[in-house]
Amino acid sequence: MTNYTKLPAILLLADGTVFYGKAAGKIGTTTGEICFNTGMTGYQEIFTDPSYFGQIMVTTNAHIGNYGIHKDEIESGSIKIAGLVCKNYNIVYSRKEATESIQDYFQNDNLVAISDIDTRALVRHIRDKGAMNAIISSEITDIEELKQKLAEVPSMEGLELSSKVSTTEPYFYGNPEASLKVAALDLGIKKNILRNFENRDIYVQVFPAKTTFAEMEKFNPDGYFISNGPGDPSVMPYAVETITEILAADKPLFGICLGHQLLAEANGIGTMKMFNGHRGLNHPVKNIIKNHCEVTSQNHGFGVIPDEVRNSDKVEITHVNLNDKSIEGIRVKGKKAFSVQYHPESSPGPHDSRYLFDDFVDVMKGALAW
Repeated sequence: MTNYTKLPAILLLADGTVFYGKAAGKIGTTTGEICFNTGMTGYQEIFTDPSYFGQIMVTTNAHIGNYGIHKDEIESGSIKIAGLVCKNYNIVYSRKEATESIQDYFQNDNLVAISDIDTRALVRHIRDKGAMNAIISSEITDIEELKQKLAEVPSMEGLELSSKVSTTEPYFYGNPEASLKVAALDLGIKKNILRNFENRDIYVQVFPAKTTFAEMEKFNPDGYFISNGPGDPSVMPYAVETITEILAADKPLFGICLGHQLLAEANGIGTMKMFNGHRGLNHPVKNIIKNHCEVTSQNHGFGVIPDEVRNSDKVEITHVNLNDKSIEGIRVKGKKAFSVQYHPESSPGPHDSRYLFDDFVDVMKGALAW
């Protein structure tokens, strides 16, 4: 096991609030927008979720690292969070199947973290003041120097980040002899989304974020998928253009999270940065078409503007968040296109929403229409 010494570390928020803790992971300095996730498990999936690119993650579960690191429990090929804030940082792990400790994992992937923080107090502060930029350092102790570095960090609002985490080359996933083919636009796609497609006898070609509709169409897919991802959807005209062309061609389309926001943008509906966003495994959502409720897994800091959705003559609302009434799902009138804000692939999390993949299969087969 890599040597680990609990050196002092500092967490500074953009509003000047300071928390003192202990160094974890790589010794260094990191910046990003601070946010919190309320999930009680699945920390490795959170670390590797591309949608968290550029964000410092606060975990609300008191123990992080206690069940170690497993090579298969990833959503992408590397850690994507900018930094971690936790309470108890457990290097010794209990699971026999684990392959390494969290400290080895962080050091190998150069992640800076801070532990021994009162995360309850921190989360209450963020909840009340909203998401903001922050800096973690285990090498700089001067607060004024940290403030200067933090002042140089851009706001998440207005940042285009999907092209930074997207694949650089197209690739295939699944069985080439599958009964259906899907072209997936990778804006930060999670591996469990691809697993859900494969489990439904779908062969997927995954394309870089800025791929055109004409290029994707060469695969001759039965449907198109627009993935989750990081950053501000309002500064992604390249993706909006691709979606607009897919809709004009009347092709089956399914979007998740960022894909939901971009489908709204393609229909003239604006998006906004949320005060805190939704991040956790237990958000209640009502499917108003089927009149049932789902417990959902969520991770997003932007959302569609509710009043613009309600006033649109192009889309209809399919899902609503029962906590804050935000719009969680839409479908395009007269088209074979729909999307949801949450994560039906839900790894980790509940499986209440995986029927949406089956709905997409039915749309591609012509067995479901609206």
